[in-house]
Formats: sequence, structure tokens, C-alpha cells
Amino acid sequence: MTITVNGIEITEAMVQAELPSHEQTPNPRDAAVQQLVLHQLLLAKARAAGFDNANEGEAIGALLDKELQFAPVDEAACEAYYNAHPEYFRQGDSAAASHILFKAEGGDELAKSLTRAKAEGVLAEVQANPGRFADLAREHSSCPSSQQGGALGQFGRGQMVPEFEQAVFGTDAGNITPNLVETQFGYHIIQVTERSEGGQISLDEVKPRLQQYLNEMAARQAMHDYLNTLVQAADIKGYTMPA
Repeated sequence: MTITVNGIEITEAMVQAELPSHEQTPNPRDAAVQQLVLHQLLLAKARAAGFDNANEGEAIGALLDKELQFAPVDEAACEAYYNAHPEYFRQGDSAAASHILFKAEGGDELAKSLTRAKAEGVLAEVQANPGRFADLAREHSSCPSSQQGGALGQFGRGQMVPEFEQAVFGTDAGNITPNLVETQFGYHIIQVTERSEGGQISLDEVKPRLQQYLNEMAARQAMHDYLNTLVQAADIKGYTMPA
């Protein structure tokens, strides 16, 4: 059945051209179609807003810079999060972990989506066979630690970016985080090899990093909501986008 987005056809040739970027996902065709639909919606919106750049990625980037607005997280929100999750703020905790880093090239939303799709595929593979973690890190990771099978050695709280730290210290030793972990560096698959607990860190010590983390979470939620709004308002025929 023909797929159209507000009357614009997503051709089979377009799907086939997009497929190689999603080979590692559980459902490559679905991932390719979804990416093409979102790209078309964002591009049409960008052009309607006057961002008619020759470079489609730049046009979409300019649109998102203008449209994605959210209220910065205040101190009260930081305190509420801190009080609700005391286990995330323990001083003296240490851990050792390995990771596989997927760094998005280009910086636009389309590049990030393609990188995430590849990372999801490798995550599924390593969850099915954890013993291949080091080999997959050597093959796929963009971090220099790939030469050591992704091993980062031992570190304490405050030495890693908040998202990475939260994932590591929320995972028992010997386990792989169940989902991708997104940081400013890209998408990570993390294997925790050691864990040692300590005492509590004060809110004042973690407030700047916590506020940054919560603002980044709010930005990601704003993106999710914005894309969902575009999908809900669109006339998409021949394919049902997931919620």
C-alpha cells in the first residue's frame, strides 16, 4: 500500500535507500519508514516556517531551535528530584564499567535518530549474548576505550556526566543497563562490572549538574511531545505511526 504524508508519497525507493541505516534494529523497515515520515513532517514544517535552506538538515535544525521551548528547571524542582531519589546521590560510591559509545555525526535530529537506531540493534545483540560485549565494543564503539573492549576502569560519583553516572549506579554489578543511555557524547551501552556503596552527597554539591541534567531531560521530552504533535496533526496514509 502506498504511504503518503500530507499527500507526499514515501516511495518504495526511498524506503529501500533508508533501510541500510536501520539494519541493526529489530524491525528495519518500520524504523526506516518512521524516520522518513518524521523527516518529511519536520521538513514541511520548516519550509512553512520560512526555513527553506538548501540543506534539509540545517532547515530542520533551525525549525527545532525556534519551536522547542520549555521552562528551565528551577531550584525547587532540583530539590524535589533530589529528595525523591536519594539513592542517586551517595558520596564515596565507586564503580567499574565498560561501555560502547555511538556518537551522532552531523548534530541534527535526523543524524541522532539514525545513530540511535544502530545503537538499539547492538544493544539487542549484547543483551542476547553478554559475553560478546568486549568484541562488540571493539567493533562499534567511538570511544578510545574500544581498544580495551570498552573498559573505563574504576571511578566515583562526580567523575562522569549525570546520565552515565545515574545509569551505572542504578545497575547491579555484572549487569548491562536495559536501555541506551544518552549523554552529550552520544548513546551508550553500559556494562557494570563492580559496585561499591558510600554515603550521601548534599544537594548543594550536586545542584549545578542536577539542574543541567533535568533541563536536558525536559528538552528531550519537549522533542518527543513536538514530534507527537506533528504526527497527530498529519494525514498519514498507508502506515500507522507508533504512539
